[in-house]
Amino acid sequence: MAASEAIQKISRLMPLADVQLMIDAEVKAVTQRTIDVSAGVGRTLAVDASAPARPAAPLALQDGWALSADETLGAGGYAPSPLVRTPSRIEAGQALPAGTDSIAPIDTVKVTGGLAEALMPVNPGDGVLPAGGDSDPAIPFRRAGERLRLTDVAAFSAAGIARVTVREPRIRVLPVRGSGIISAAARLVAADIERRGGASRLDDSGRGLGVAMAAESADAIVAIGGTGSGRNDNSVQTLAREGRLAVHGFALTPGETGALGFVGFRPVLLLPGRLDAALSVWLVIGRRLLDRLAATRNSESEPAETLPLARKVSSTVGLAEVVPIRRTPSEAEPLAMKYLPLSTLARSDGWILVPADSEGYSAGTSVQVRPWP
Repeated sequence: MAASEAIQKISRLMPLADVQLMIDAEVKAVTQRTIDVSAGVGRTLAVDASAPARPAAPLALQDGWALSADETLGAGGYAPSPLVRTPSRIEAGQALPAGTDSIAPIDTVKVTGGLAEALMPVNPGDGVLPAGGDSDPAIPFRRAGERLRLTDVAAFSAAGIARVTVREPRIRVLPVRGSGIISAAARLVAADIERRGGASRLDDSGRGLGVAMAAESADAIVAIGGTGSGRNDNSVQTLAREGRLAVHGFALTPGETGALGFVGFRPVLLLPGRLDAALSVWLVIGRRLLDRLAATRNSESEPAETLPLARKVSSTVGLAEVVPIRRTPSEAEPLAMKYLPLSTLARSDGWILVPADSEGYSAGTSVQVRPWP
């Protein structure tokens, strides 16, 4: 074969919406497994997480006097209400004595010579955690498809949930070549996979893509580099030869030379060897792929801040575009387009996505600024 015939060429840029639809249709959720709740942060629940009813009986939420609220009706500092019996002193976490339904603060009951008076009224249930108030087995703490937060794991542990069933995609991250930029992109992607509930394996640089595709130790492969038309670029050809090439060329800038395919049912995502392009494709396409593997619901609900643009953003119709943003106290300042310099990535606070059907945004337009990984 002549050298010119071996050059990787893009015949057509697939619209971003079509790429996303392909991922939704063809990427299947990984097998669920059960893990210790302490390892669940960031993982996506495969089944609802519920706990037994807690507490079994009403508990005090504060230190004070356990009494019946009815006995305090009309009580005031100048007209105390005598209590039928001296109430019990109780501490937070203790069970309420029989015949009581509230906790009065220490300084609202006066006890003199064995006689007790309420100095202010309390309401039924004040200062009390009712039976089942912490957890109701009929109402899940979190539902299948939701990603667990640190707060969730703490609440689960406190409620006695020791194990959770999750989907944790195993992603093999392969820097195709050993350049500093490609290695940096691979580390970034691997770290973001871990943060978003996957288990990443970062291969040594230079390991062959064909070797990684032949292994059975991952649910998906993300390779960085070798997607262009350079003399040493052959990642797309390897994917086409060893698996099924579904797309070469995304209508996304930066990131046009990225590719997507499959080895059997396992997706293979090829990211360009430029840091800005690799980051762009990962954020817009790779994260969606990861979320489908984990069966994550509401995967588009990344935290974002709405700010008006400080100046105009122009974009090419037909291309979705990732634009870095520097946040000021009141505005979002676009910093670069097409190519995103390393210094710009470092100085920016986040990014916006200009959709493919837009010519851009005028100054003052409100945009959703998402944080970088």
